[in-house]
Amino acid sequence: MKIVLFYHSLLSDWNHGNAHFLRGIATELITRGNDVVIYEPEDGWSLTNLIREHGREAIQEFRQYYPLLESVKYDVATIDLDHTLNDADVVIVHEWNSHELVGKIGEKRRQFSFKLLFHDTHHRAVTEKAAMQAYDLSAYDGVLAYGAVISDIYLKENWVKKAWTWHEAADTRIFRPGTPGNFEGDLVWIGNWGDEERTKELFEFLIEPVKELKLKAKLYGVRYPEHAIKALEDAGIEYGGWLPNYKAPEVFARYRFTAHVPRGPYVRSLQGIPTIRPFEALACGIPLLSSPWNDAENLFTPGKDFVFARNKEEMKTCMQKVLTDDAWVKEMTQHGLSTIRQKHTCSHRVNELYNICEELGVKNLS
Repeated sequence: MKIVLFYHSLLSDWNHGNAHFLRGIATELITRGNDVVIYEPEDGWSLTNLIREHGREAIQEFRQYYPLLESVKYDVATIDLDHTLNDADVVIVHEWNSHELVGKIGEKRRQFSFKLLFHDTHHRAVTEKAAMQAYDLSAYDGVLAYGAVISDIYLKENWVKKAWTWHEAADTRIFRPGTPGNFEGDLVWIGNWGDEERTKELFEFLIEPVKELKLKAKLYGVRYPEHAIKALEDAGIEYGGWLPNYKAPEVFARYRFTAHVPRGPYVRSLQGIPTIRPFEALACGIPLLSSPWNDAENLFTPGKDFVFARNKEEMKTCMQKVLTDDAWVKEMTQHGLSTIRQKHTCSHRVNELYNICEELGVKNLS
């Protein structure tokens, strides 16, 4: 197949958690013999911030980890979509693209024979409904939504004709267990601070337990405001800033455990969507402790793949156990790794995508 992908960014994962899955899917499609072309805006927000803060060296390092991947930069005002799309079999447009581009590609769907899918990997269908409703998806064949609750919204609101639930998954070419050596610390957490959607939870489930237990911890991520940096310092937690997503496995191998603290919209309104972080941790074989969320789609087996803590005191108890009970840690990490390998890799998701393409009548399946 010739598959054309429009990403917010392939090169940058600065405040762009979906980059892991998008890169993994593209790699899997290429290794299966597909002709894959990836476009990203030349002035994309994530890439612009990455280069401003870390220079173009960050892009060069990306190429060392993903030698098969490259992107074509475009300007929405000048891109030649006739040339880009006329011989495509499948076109997938990620939802962090502009309304203008999404509409223009929809117009080309009326001219050419490719199948066109919108890919939604965010909570804006709930939190910014007007912005999502403004996308013209009338010519799209459907949406790939990373949770059933989002699929249902698209159908209920009549934004698309069809919707498929297409969860994120681990790119196990990159995310795999490392070789544990001498641990540098107890807890590592990788996540962006963002727009205060989980400030209370970060204090309850990470900062305060670490401070009270006097653990050695390090947090990575971007968009940490001054008050957050100060709180980390007060708790004795090291702040590492931006961590390239592809280096997370190397970092996981140097710590005893990690945690998952989902943003508020996922807990309150988007049940069943874990985001990428649990997939990353379990694929790397690091023990995972999580604040509450509802695994409504039964992606995992809580209590065996990872452990829920309902409040600060339960989190402190779990943290102490993971540091002292080696047999429990081994059993949990092996179970979590097995769950990923059996059903949550990018290879599994490409199989699902192939089934969707077949359903849509794509004839050129590789």
